[in-house]
Amino acid sequence: MTNVYSFDGILVFGLLFICTCAYLKKVPRINSWLLSEKKGVWGVFYKAAIIGTRLHIPVAISCLAMAFYIVFLK
Repeated sequence: MTNVYSFDGILVFGLLFICTCAYLKKVPRINSWLLSEKKGVWGVFYKAAIIGTRLHIPVAISCLAMAFYIVFLK
């Protein structure tokens, strides 16, 4: 179990947030509702989705590395 207040917990939360927003960008109904705002608090979802789609290979490698770290090293 990863504690969210530790550094690796923050990394796991960030990676999951970016992956979830990138996945939700592919759903048309949610894309028009949640990811339409580009500024303000709701803009965080849009920016995370953009990071997830443009940097999909580094994000995927980071997810695999974090999973290996949590399962085998922690």
